[in-house]
Amino acid sequence: MKRRKALAVLIGSSMAILTGLFARSKPQSNLPNHKMKSNDMKINVSELPKSGPWPTSDPFLFCVHHNDQYPSANENMGPNASLRGRNLGQDFDNKDGWNMYHGLEIPGFPQHPHRGFETLTVVKQGLIDHSDSLGARARYGDGDAQWLTAGDGIVHAEMFPLLNQTDDNPMDFFQIWINLPAKHKRVNPHFSMFWANTIPKVATRDEKDLETEVTVVAGTYTAAKAPAPPPNSWAADSKSDLAVWVIKMAGGAKWTLPAVEAGTERAVYVVSGDGVRVSETIVPNHSRIQVLGGEDLEFESMEADTELLLLQGKPIAEPVARYGPFVMNTQTEIQEAFNDYRRTQFGGWKWPENGPVHGRDPKRFALLIDGSLDTPSS
Repeated sequence: MKRRKALAVLIGSSMAILTGLFARSKPQSNLPNHKMKSNDMKINVSELPKSGPWPTSDPFLFCVHHNDQYPSANENMGPNASLRGRNLGQDFDNKDGWNMYHGLEIPGFPQHPHRGFETLTVVKQGLIDHSDSLGARARYGDGDAQWLTAGDGIVHAEMFPLLNQTDDNPMDFFQIWINLPAKHKRVNPHFSMFWANTIPKVATRDEKDLETEVTVVAGTYTAAKAPAPPPNSWAADSKSDLAVWVIKMAGGAKWTLPAVEAGTERAVYVVSGDGVRVSETIVPNHSRIQVLGGEDLEFESMEADTELLLLQGKPIAEPVARYGPFVMNTQTEIQEAFNDYRRTQFGGWKWPENGPVHGRDPKRFALLIDGSLDTPSS
């Protein structure tokens, strides 16, 4: 799935691409939601749109799966392939199985602002280079996750440098937007790195000795607890019941999704495979399953290995006003966000390029907002 046609808005002569990771996003009510027949009232199944973001429920605002099969790299860390025929600057057509997005030489999303919510980026394969208006930068991927609280306002770039000059450079990640409650929408920006070796993975086996592995990016599963979310996140509230899990099931495996408290919204996305059986319902690949019951629910993958994504949380249940990269509670606050960005540029862009990358060394690192250095070994 690709983020399509990012909404571009000009704010004066210095305005950069605003939407970045909110491409072709629409209010949830306008997204495809073709109901499928289910003979089990515990679940509600809908088909995912063929392109663009997936439908989500409060407290989640947005979810998209990027899966680009980039070719070998050229000497400039871009694709070693002709870019002719691509709509550079707005390349979302998945030509040859990959996109440049807003990148002109290197794929990715050059500088764009955010206010009022969080981005959680879960990278299964490939590398992302982060740079922001507060002077922080990072290179992360291959199992890492980044949790960014935009808060009062930040400008950042997310670029996808291609480092392998002799083989393909596959890129596979989820980006998820999580709303902030009104009391935290104007907090100072913050980001945390969850290195792959700090994110719990729990493997279980069924009666046929077939494995299911749960990667606990947020929340808890059995005795495993994810790294602490940013301090002002909705996930940091003990009442939120927020969880983000990536679930990999061997073909034919059975796995039980444990019950949650009443009032918790949860959805399971069938990302890859040839479908799952949920209780008595067969759910095809590329579907969203809303879990309606508060009891354990059994999943069984079909013949192929299967990947699922779980998004779960108690709703914030506050008004949502959003436009492009800004998510607030009222339209007045949206206008204020535009005015503040015109005036302050949310700290100003400190990098010589709109889409900086961090060299050819594949080592992952994060130079945090406070100036400290974080690495996978630290």
